[in-house]
Amino acid sequence: MRIVMATALVCAVAGMGATAHAETVYVRAGHLVDPEAGTVEGARLLRVENGRVAAILPDGALPPGAHVIDWSGYTVLPGLIDMHVHLADVDEGSNPVEPLLHSAMEVAYMGARNARTTLEAGFTSVHDVGCYRAFADVELRNAINRGDVIGPRMAAVGAYITAPGGGGEVTGMAPDVHVPDDMRVGVVTSPDEVTQKVNYLFQHGADSIKLIATGAVFAIGTVAGQQELTEAEMHAAVEVADARGSWVTAHAHGAAGIKAAIRAGVRGIEHASLIDDEGIALAKARGVYLDMDIYNGDWTDEVGRRDHYPDDYMRKNTETTLAQREAFRKAVKAGVKLAFGTDAGVYPHGLNARQFKYMVQWGMTPMQAIQAATIVSARMLGWSNDVGALSPGHYADMIAVAGDPTRDVTVLEHVAHVMKGGAVAK
Repeated sequence: MRIVMATALVCAVAGMGATAHAETVYVRAGHLVDPEAGTVEGARLLRVENGRVAAILPDGALPPGAHVIDWSGYTVLPGLIDMHVHLADVDEGSNPVEPLLHSAMEVAYMGARNARTTLEAGFTSVHDVGCYRAFADVELRNAINRGDVIGPRMAAVGAYITAPGGGGEVTGMAPDVHVPDDMRVGVVTSPDEVTQKVNYLFQHGADSIKLIATGAVFAIGTVAGQQELTEAEMHAAVEVADARGSWVTAHAHGAAGIKAAIRAGVRGIEHASLIDDEGIALAKARGVYLDMDIYNGDWTDEVGRRDHYPDDYMRKNTETTLAQREAFRKAVKAGVKLAFGTDAGVYPHGLNARQFKYMVQWGMTPMQAIQAATIVSARMLGWSNDVGALSPGHYADMIAVAGDPTRDVTVLEHVAHVMKGGAVAK
């Protein structure tokens, strides 16, 4: 009976999406945030056809029998984008070898839960930048696209390209413990191996590539600031991605690793915690995006102390948190392209919008922070024609919040309604 009911629910949700796409829908917005213009408009009607915005009209009379979604008591803005999430994986915690305790099937269900939570928090598009079990993110993306799972639009990387024992590996277990092969798909020791494995990731559905250029905070035995992949190895990944019409992003905390990754041709740097002035200038000159997860250090400090995270984690979190925020302020002032990336999975999924107030505290205006999570991140994804804005032609991905987020950006932490592709998801 439960199976029948669950199947019926999935079919109903899929049917709702198909109906929304097929008909014309009008969304009545009390106010409309336009990140392209950097303005907040008054009452508007958005006409949605086939899942995309067809027109933005002054609020007024509607055709007889029109299907209206009344968000006139809310401020409406484009669906948000998080460029740094880990949906298809276990959350970080006190046990470094936690990923070994969960089967691939269990991880799939976790991913489905995390995807729905993320969408309901107002994030209608994400860049999923890695999972320990290779291609779990690709399969989650495919399930969402098929309508089997409710979640945001996803770009997926398939697996981490990492040095042996580096920041993209499960570490901290006894040396004779075998790590499953599907957790080591992206381990490389030379540019030739990088070429081979990056091609393998693309052949199996990756949208883009994620390099682990330096050590990681949440990896026992790695040094966050230490470079782990060579510039030649990173360049090999970029060459393959370029040939396939794709792109590369690099996890990098340390200044040397950041600059090597930029010189190698990556499109974006994740974390950039210990970036120096030369690195900021290089990112600016090369047009490289930084997505700096300046919220989660506080989560880790509070919860890590309570739950007794490993000392190695806590020390590295302390070494990087304030330095990263000060570097963020410098990057804002320098005019570097700053996307919105939070490292969701380090903290619980669905709390992504907590980062907005940190971005404002450390140098952005509320509108700049909103633009980071809309038009800037859409450009980084290469999806500007489809997401990140609500001008005609874009997907009808939008959210509604009580209050004006350009005055109080924390209202984005409490999203009342979500629409994806013309279908109401919350």
